[in-house]
Amino acid sequence: MRIAPTALLLLASLAHVRSSQQAFNKLLSTGDVGATAREWSWVNCGDPTDAILLHSIEVSPDPPVPGKDLTITVKGTVNEVIKEGAYADVVVKIGLVKLLQKRFDVCGEAKNANASITCPVEAGEHTVVQTVPLPREIPPAKFTVQVRGYTANEEGMLCVDLKASFMP
Repeated sequence: MRIAPTALLLLASLAHVRSSQQAFNKLLSTGDVGATAREWSWVNCGDPTDAILLHSIEVSPDPPVPGKDLTITVKGTVNEVIKEGAYADVVVKIGLVKLLQKRFDVCGEAKNANASITCPVEAGEHTVVQTVPLPREIPPAKFTVQVRGYTANEEGMLCVDLKASFMP
């Protein structure tokens, strides 16, 4: 579930950003909306002792294109069983402005999304592929998404930072 929740949390973050069009309009009043992402990257900021070790995150198309479906493929290793009670704190920013800060119930998100992996998630290698529609109205800005996941026992589950620049 560690990998599935990670993908689901990223997708949930995008969905919340998508539903925040009014916030976009307030934050940025520029006319060049809908530029293709010029670059994106991710960093595994977790510890080797975390419950989930991320191996790769791939997106297609690469770079992401506003108004198009984005397919995210996440590969990693689950080192310990992920149980109900696992959660992730997600922060989405445009530049320095915080657009979203939310705690997600990892198991609940997986269940609600009808994910192929649900709690409890057994240890082992996992690959999750999920597709989400990107909003057409993504403003030309630099986005960051910080995900800090914790097990039901409050131990480190994973840590990942993502960046995407839609600047022209």
